[in-house]
Amino acid sequence: MMKSMTMHQDFSAQPAQSTPPSSEQLPRQRKILRELADRRELFANLAPNWYASIMGTGIVAVAGATLPLQFPGLRTGVTVIWAIAALLLVALSAATVLHWMRHRQIARGHHLNAVTSYFYGAPPMAFLTVGAGALLLGKDWIGLQAAVTVSWTLWTIGTALGLLSAIIVPYLAFTRHHNTAESAFGGWLMPIVPPMVSASAGALLLPYAPAGQIRETLLWACYGFFGLSLIASLIVITLIWNRLVQHQIGAPGMVPTLWILLGPVGQSITAVNLLAANAPTAVGTSTARALLMLALVYGFAMLGFAMLWTVIALLITIRAVREGLPFSLSWWSFTFPVGTCVTGLNGLAEHSGLVLVQVLAVIYYLGLIAAWLIVAARTFHGSVIRGTLFLAPRNA
Repeated sequence: MMKSMTMHQDFSAQPAQSTPPSSEQLPRQRKILRELADRRELFANLAPNWYASIMGTGIVAVAGATLPLQFPGLRTGVTVIWAIAALLLVALSAATVLHWMRHRQIARGHHLNAVTSYFYGAPPMAFLTVGAGALLLGKDWIGLQAAVTVSWTLWTIGTALGLLSAIIVPYLAFTRHHNTAESAFGGWLMPIVPPMVSASAGALLLPYAPAGQIRETLLWACYGFFGLSLIASLIVITLIWNRLVQHQIGAPGMVPTLWILLGPVGQSITAVNLLAANAPTAVGTSTARALLMLALVYGFAMLGFAMLWTVIALLITIRAVREGLPFSLSWWSFTFPVGTCVTGLNGLAEHSGLVLVQVLAVIYYLGLIAAWLIVAARTFHGSVIRGTLFLAPRNA
C-alpha cells in the first residue's frame, strides 16, 4: 500500500511526458559497508569478541591437520584456512591498535562491561590457535624453522595475555562488576580457558625446546596451566548449570554461548593427549607411560560429559532457531568449542586405536565445518557487505 501511494505521488507530480532520471543521476549504492553511515567509525566499536572469528577459523585448520580420516586435498585446504586465520589475526591486531588510538575512551571501557570484559580471553586464544597451526600446517609453506619461530612467538604472546585474562577478568568480576546468579553465561569461561590452550600449544613445542631442564620445566608448566584452567572451569560450569536450572535459558541471543562449555572440556582432553604424546622427549619412560594412562582415563571420562552437553546444547539451539535466533558474533561459539572436541577426539583416537573414536572425530569435524561455513558467511555479510556488525550494540 505504501509503495502504491508513493508511486501515485511521484506520477502526479510530474508531466506525462517526463522521462525517468538517468542512471548517472541516481545515487549509487555502495557494494560494501552499505549500512555504515561514516566509514571513519569503522573501528569505533571494535571489541575483543571479534577475535572469536579467528579462533573459530583457526581451529578448523588445526582440527583437520590431525583428523584420523585424511584424504587428498584436505591438508592443502586446511592450510589455506590456517593462512586465512593468520591474515585475519594480523588485520584484527592492526585494527585493535587503531581502535585504541582513535577511540581510547571506548576501548578503556570494555573491561568495565560485565559482558564484554569476559571476551578478553578471545585474543590470547586466537594467537595460540594460529601459532599451533603454524607448527602443524604452516611449515609446509614457510619451512619448519620459520614455523617454529612463529609458533614460539605467538605462544609466548598468547600465554602472557591468557594468564593476564585469567587473573584480571575474574578480579574485576569479584570487585567491580555487578553480577547475580542469573548473570552466569558461557562467556564467563572465556578468560580462564586460554591457559588450557597454552598447555596444548606448549605440548607441540616440547620437541623444539632445549633439552634438559627447560624442556622438562615446559612440560610441567603446561600441566600447571591445565590444572589452573580445569579447576576454574569446573567452578564456572557449575554456576552456569545452576543458572539454567533455576532461571532457564534466558535471552535467545545468549543460546550460542552455551556451546562454550564444550571449550574447556574438549581442550582439556586435547591438552592431556598432546602432553602425553610429547612427554617422552622430556621425561623418562615410566613417567611418560603414566602420563599416557592419565590421558586415556581422563580423556574418556571427560568425553562422556562432552557428548552429554553436545546433545543438550544442540536441542536448546534447535529450539531457539525455531523461535528465531538472531545473528550476532556470539554465533562463533558454535565453532571453536566443537573444534576442541575434534582435537581431543583426534588424540584419543591416536592413543586408543578405537575405530569408534575415529568415527566420532569425523562426525564432530563435519559439524564443525558446517557451523564454520554458516557463521563465516553470515559474518562476512554482516560486516563487509552491510557493515551492521561494526555498529554500536543497541543496548550500549
